[in-house]
Amino acid sequence: MILSKQESITRNVELALDEDIGSGDITAQLIPADKYAQAKIITRENAILCGTDWVNTVFKKVSNDVKIEWAFKDGDTVQANDTLFTLDGPARAILTGERSALNFLQTLSGTATTSQHYANLVAHTNVKLLDTRKTLPGLRLAQKYAVKCGGCHNHRIGLFDAFLIKENHIMACGSITKAIESARDICSSKPVEIEVESLEELNQALSAKADIIMLDNFSIAMLEKAVSVTSGKAKLEASGGITHETLVPIAETGVDFISIGALTKDCKSIDLSMRISI
Repeated sequence: MILSKQESITRNVELALDEDIGSGDITAQLIPADKYAQAKIITRENAILCGTDWVNTVFKKVSNDVKIEWAFKDGDTVQANDTLFTLDGPARAILTGERSALNFLQTLSGTATTSQHYANLVAHTNVKLLDTRKTLPGLRLAQKYAVKCGGCHNHRIGLFDAFLIKENHIMACGSITKAIESARDICSSKPVEIEVESLEELNQALSAKADIIMLDNFSIAMLEKAVSVTSGKAKLEASGGITHETLVPIAETGVDFISIGALTKDCKSIDLSMRISI
């Protein structure tokens, strides 16, 4: 089942609150139920903001009486010590929802910030940087949304929306041509991408009319040759071992896409802090 964005957010939030609150927030019970409070959430470092809808949903689930005022929106650049949003409502609800809300915001803002860093490195080229399926379990749609907030692009969402034929698939099918033909027979409307490891395999994939060809761990010289040989007959995606040092030279070869697992796998959460007054 493919979830809408809000359905995915609701599922994320319900699971997060369930694991955090469990049978009840016993520490929040120290505070009188009728006590109201105000709070502000501050970023301790520069970032690309992402995750506002997750925060909104957390506090809505905890209490309809918590009011949120955002100073920024998803995709905005924020600076260290900026107040991102303020809260006004029952003190118990604010404290109960704090950790789950900030966990989403720090993680997704971290993903967006990492993505923008990489996007900026190749902004002078026409290449599109793609994420991968190397995402946090249960947060794939959330992280892929964050990748777009940071200026990069989504690869396939999962195993269901596009073919990605790799070495083991090719071996099981018997050849590159047979693998692509089988994919067309299974679902002709889905894009077919195939991974190749040599220029010879590239030519086979071109002859079989793959939509996208993933060039696995090609050298710069091989990538340049692949772009020349392909000449627009298919889209080319560079993949494998992409680093800060190799990213720009790879982008400058003229490939259409570069897939980078680090966009979602290696990102660092943003340091956030909540200050409350009662």
